Amino acid sequence: MKKIVVENLKYRYPSTEKLALDDISFTINQGEFIGIIGQNSAGKSTLCQALVGLVPHFYQGAYGGKVIVDGIEVKQSSISELSLKVGIVFQNPFTQVTGSKLTVYEEIAFGLENMGLTRIEMLERIDSVLDLFDITAVKNRNPFDLSGGQMQRMAIASIVAMKPDVIVLDEPTSQLDPQGSEEVFRAIGELSNQGMTVVMVEHKIEKIAEYSDRVLLLHEGKCVDFASPADIFSRDDLHEYGVVAPVYTRVCQALKQKNIDKKTYPATLSEAVEVLRGKIHD
Repeated sequence: MKKIVVENLKYRYPSTEKLALDDISFTINQGEFIGIIGQNSAGKSTLCQALVGLVPHFYQGAYGGKVIVDGIEVKQSSISELSLKVGIVFQNPFTQVTGSKLTVYEEIAFGLENMGLTRIEMLERIDSVLDLFDITAVKNRNPFDLSGGQMQRMAIASIVAMKPDVIVLDEPTSQLDPQGSEEVFRAIGELSNQGMTVVMVEHKIEKIAEYSDRVLLLHEGKCVDFASPADIFSRDDLHEYGVVAPVYTRVCQALKQKNIDKKTYPATLSEAVEVLRGKIHD
């Protein structure tokens, strides 16, 4: 089932001449985990904002094409309507915290209150996401007393608690240590397995390769490729787009060891181990 459909999307910010998004088209199925990669100014954040309606409703500018999320065309709907279908997590959690709540628990409850949920349903959802993102121990602390990693996990939990059909994350682990990053990826991966559609911009390439079903490669506002992690990271011209392949891919490229299909190199540790074990047995 197609959850997101993007058709010939073009966008230019006000008072600029260059297109931030240039004739992009792709579809995403329900429950897919999609990674978005590319160098700075590739259009990654702009695309995220287009998927949730901030482009064009908030940022204005010149807009063309269509973005359809769960059957709703973004340009023809309001941000408030879209917020029930798709949630976004920004790179900096300070941009997402309301600043009006005294505890983490109340901060997560804020969106649920606006949805008009019953108290019982709210409590169940809050306790669930606190556990999922391992922040139960800080639920009574002021959000601004948290570490950067804790605050980011709270911001993600606030969106997940609302149970959107689609969640868009713009570099959500940039302020997390390796353990915190792994916890977030595992939690988001589990949500994807349960049917939530995930779109994530991330510079941690090894994690994108491990968790993504497909990867969208952007460059200067254009969609260069949209394929499996192995296909994307096996491209000979990947460096031209400012992207470095996962370490496992680079090791196998140096050893000239490809996957069984002989078309791509391994993109994850498990794939590399499988290929190299087969070489040893041969």
